[in-house]
Amino acid sequence: MRQLKPDYVILWGYGVMNPVALKTAAKLGYPRDHILGVWWAASEEDVIPAGDAAKGYVAAAFSAHGTNFPVMQEIVKKVYGAGKGNLEDKARIGSIYHTRGITYAIMITEAIRQAQNHFGKGKVMSPEQVRWGLEHLDLSEARLKELGASGLFPPVKTSCSDHEGSGMVKFEQWDGKEFKSLTPFMAGDRALTKKMVEEGAAKYAAEKKITLRDCSKEG
Repeated sequence: MRQLKPDYVILWGYGVMNPVALKTAAKLGYPRDHILGVWWAASEEDVIPAGDAAKGYVAAAFSAHGTNFPVMQEIVKKVYGAGKGNLEDKARIGSIYHTRGITYAIMITEAIRQAQNHFGKGKVMSPEQVRWGLEHLDLSEARLKELGASGLFPPVKTSCSDHEGSGMVKFEQWDGKEFKSLTPFMAGDRALTKKMVEEGAAKYAAEKKITLRDCSKEG
């Protein structure tokens, strides 16, 4: 930072390196609102240890946080309210990592549901069948509302050739106490990134002599 004096910095960090980076930026006088973190550098654990040095830091998120969602309120009531669950620190309910876990849980549960609808309800699904379900997710806004998760994360629709399913992201800013939304969920340049991913995958496959899947032949 001192040598290059960049206009903006993308913090592609994880774990303890994130608060260290923010503290270092503060020592150098680099504005934290010019540091943009990727989503795995965007939790309370990434900023609280940095103290005041983290104020103004901006980071990406693919899900919201908080308990103002019907599904979250139902979990609080039926799981934690009933003395169940293994969350030791109840103050973490609604935190970024907690709601991110709920998001994952919804997606994998819906994938298994999709697989069972296709291969047989009530049956134990094989890894291949669950993969099929993950490649046929259709979490529309209507379905998210039905699940009580509208607004928790954007609609997701996957396929064999599109494992991302959304590509939408929002940006949040740490104010010293919590992350505040700066933007709604919005889509990036998926055509640009898809081209880069496909070119990289093709090169890797050629080097490792891996046969690429032909999604046009898969249902």
